[in-house]
Amino acid sequence: MLAGALLLGAAAAPAGAATGTASATAVADAGLPPDGDSVASPPGANDWSCRPTAAHPNPVVLVHGTFANRYENWLALSPLLKGLGYCVFALDYGTVPGITSSGSGLLLPIGGLKAVPESAAQLAHFVDLVRSATGAAKVDIVGHSQGGMLPNYYLKFLGGATKVGTLVGLAPSNHGTTLDGITKLAPYFPGVADLIYTACQACRDQAVGSDFNQAMASRPDTVPGVRYTVISTVYDEVVTPWRTQFLSGPNVDNVVLQDHCPVTVVEHVAIAFSPTALHLVTNALDPANATPVLCG
Repeated sequence: MLAGALLLGAAAAPAGAATGTASATAVADAGLPPDGDSVASPPGANDWSCRPTAAHPNPVVLVHGTFANRYENWLALSPLLKGLGYCVFALDYGTVPGITSSGSGLLLPIGGLKAVPESAAQLAHFVDLVRSATGAAKVDIVGHSQGGMLPNYYLKFLGGATKVGTLVGLAPSNHGTTLDGITKLAPYFPGVADLIYTACQACRDQAVGSDFNQAMASRPDTVPGVRYTVISTVYDEVVTPWRTQFLSGPNVDNVVLQDHCPVTVVEHVAIAFSPTALHLVTNALDPANATPVLCG
């Protein structure tokens, strides 16, 4: 996150037409959600005519991480879930006008920058859109990094507990991060922390000991009625120490990627594209039909 924040100055550029206001027809033609999200959907996501089946009654909502967007973060998982018969939806949240990324070869806005409670309210709105469009009582959520932690704020503080069946976190920042101790250095370099946190309020929220993390810790890790799966890698260099990603409570399955694939060196970003990790995700979404996880 620190590296990303320091690169924001170089990455910042007017988004132009990518963030312009679109007509309702253009939004529909582009496959964008009814709230007019400005980033194209990943393959398989945001078919607002999709209706859940008896095999997969809960639509799946995908929540990207810090310095990411829905298109780039879910290029692998979204079409996989769609191919398995799920209704798949993905939002962007916490975007700041003018801050863009070309990591995929396209100039796209990046999100996950605003304060986590503000972004969680966007998620709450999006979940209601999905439930209304599909007729589903509940959704399941899969999130990466901040996107795996942010939904837990929604569950704890914004009434999401009755609207979510399963929450799966890929390398989630559930208890904050020291970023290998880098955040502890900020007091020794006046102005550096302000530079980072001005561009990325969510970075401040995710730092160990932040006011936000203290608020999260004021309530139990989990809420009744929701199943949780946390999937972590020992090579995570962003949410550190990696064991802080784990949750405590009933209906929690904390999984280490290397327990299923000892040779994998997948780190924080790549976990969203790891075949082993994605297999663990599909098992978590449908535990009654879980299959042996292969190393890949």
